Amino acid sequence: METVTLDRLDRCLAHALQIDGRAPFSKIGEVLGVSENTVARRYRRLRSAGILRVVGVVDGLRLDHVSWAIRLRCTPDAASAVATALARRNDTAWVSLLSGGTEIACGTLARTPAERDAFLMEKLPRSRQVVGVTAHRMLHRFAGGPAGWAGLRALSTEQTAELLPDPIVHEDTASPIDETVQLDEADHALLETLSKDGRTTHTDLAAITGWSESTVRRRMAHLRQTGILYFDVDIPPEPLGFHAEAWLWMSVKPAKLAAVGEALAQHPEVTVAAATTGPANLFAGVTCRNSRDLYRYLTERIGSLKAVRHVETAPLIRTVKRAGAILPGLHQDAPSFR
Repeated sequence: METVTLDRLDRCLAHALQIDGRAPFSKIGEVLGVSENTVARRYRRLRSAGILRVVGVVDGLRLDHVSWAIRLRCTPDAASAVATALARRNDTAWVSLLSGGTEIACGTLARTPAERDAFLMEKLPRSRQVVGVTAHRMLHRFAGGPAGWAGLRALSTEQTAELLPDPIVHEDTASPIDETVQLDEADHALLETLSKDGRTTHTDLAAITGWSESTVRRRMAHLRQTGILYFDVDIPPEPLGFHAEAWLWMSVKPAKLAAVGEALAQHPEVTVAAATTGPANLFAGVTCRNSRDLYRYLTERIGSLKAVRHVETAPLIRTVKRAGAILPGLHQDAPSFR
């Protein structure tokens, strides 16, 4: 990935796309006080450098899919190859190499019990390179998803309000999914295309799905309204000045779990937080500027939450897959978990 330094305008553009990933460049330019061509040129530069992309994300929780955070311990020589194999699977959204280089964390989505069982009970146990597996089912999300990461915020309250889609439906107020909503083959083609490029034109989406452009617009609007589809900005934290990432597994008093989760959701360092099953009942990803800030976060922010009885911190060494996209530098001799 090309080394790119983000200036103030780049950061504002990234935040604008986090607010509405499909906002016209003309509207973004108006809010930022620059021309439409300037916005388009900046976007193309960042996207071609592998720094920024807009992705359409399916919220599996809205479809009653089951999301898992999985931890794997590997033999010392195998972690990179195993992480690559996991990244190549269509059902993994993110894959990270953690502290010591022998542990992997990944997020998966199972649409059916059969998919879950095939992965957790058949594929992983057959690999001699995997010596331990812990699976945490995500029960409730406190941070992440449509709300996005606070580290991208660069616009004023007034600018943010101008860019909000109309009407905007937030996660916590979104209408429940209609029982009759079914995703057909064309829907899956639409969502798969948007997962690679959330700004794919309506004309191209019409050609891919076989629908008219007006049908594409209506279907996308419906999927967004129900919360099935939202748009996110995929951007590595390093160009924004953040160089210390970690996954946290916390044990919290059950009666205080919701309160602690909601507190974490207010922390700008937190990229995702969810209640889970397993030995730890609260999972979070944090992104800090450096090791000193991570230390302060753990001792001051987490340390002040009295209901947190135990914290396990695993620093992130390398991101192998993020927002559904495999990143450069894959291990060529990866085992198969398909």
